[in-house]
Amino acid sequence: MGMTDRIIRVILALGVVGLWYAEIISGTIAIIGLALAAIFFLTSFISFCPLYWPFGLSSLRKKAKS
Repeated sequence: MGMTDRIIRVILALGVVGLWYAEIISGTIAIIGLALAAIFFLTSFISFCPLYWPFGLSSLRKKAKS
């Protein structure tokens, strides 16, 4: 997982937590949002997204061939 991908995930997760904290979202939507925020935090800190693997996706930059 690339650095840009990790930063975007953290920003989105903080946004969802902020919406919940400000009581803009609540109930089922808040639970689902907070669960996704937790997954975003976890995947950004371990630098691995399990959904990328089966689809062959990567957000890492390709190294130039010498």
